[in-house]
Amino acid sequence: MPALIRTARMTGLLYLGLAITGALGFLTIRPQLFAADDPGATLAHLVANESLARAGVALELLIVLTQALTALWFYRLFRTADSLAASGIAAFGLVNAVAVLGSAALLAAAVEVALNPVGDAATTVQLLYLVSGHLWGVGALFFGLWLIPMGSCVLRSRWMPRPLGWVLIIGGIGYVLSAFLGYLAPEARVVADALVYPATVGEFWMIIYLLARGVRRHALDQAPQAHAAAPASM
Repeated sequence: MPALIRTARMTGLLYLGLAITGALGFLTIRPQLFAADDPGATLAHLVANESLARAGVALELLIVLTQALTALWFYRLFRTADSLAASGIAAFGLVNAVAVLGSAALLAAAVEVALNPVGDAATTVQLLYLVSGHLWGVGALFFGLWLIPMGSCVLRSRWMPRPLGWVLIIGGIGYVLSAFLGYLAPEARVVADALVYPATVGEFWMIIYLLARGVRRHALDQAPQAHAAAPASM
């Protein structure tokens, strides 16, 4: 298998890992533990479900790991096609990973306070979860930003379908707008949520394409030497 195809498939696997850990951690476990309007219930959930709470922290760490590695592998995949845009994917993805890393630390602190109460444990735990959620909220800015250079790389390289590139760019812009709208007009939650739909379509399209196809055949003639030498330089 050509080196470029191997890089594309590994990028797809890492991106899939990011999607799975994000769905399990942020969308599945967090809602089971965090009661937005009831600090006492949040504390009770953490105490009664310690293993689940610790699994939530572990999943956030896995999100950080898969996000960081996916960002680096996207750089490795596209650096010969557009080095600036590829660097943008890596930089924005790593910043988002740092935001989630901060969230993981706050969740770990919440578990610690719940099991070993200090002062008003319910209020402290609720505050930690709120700050954790807002780290995700502001981090969404960079999760949107990394999709824009990703789409640009697709368009400039022509290694993947052009519509995919435009969907990623539109999705990235929508994600950025959603992050701002969430704070400027919180009552427009439905609109903010709708703005991220193109990003979701683009991300899963990218994952499927990377895993199923990798890159188009002509890409193998454009950057064979750079990717053949990549294992020695990464």
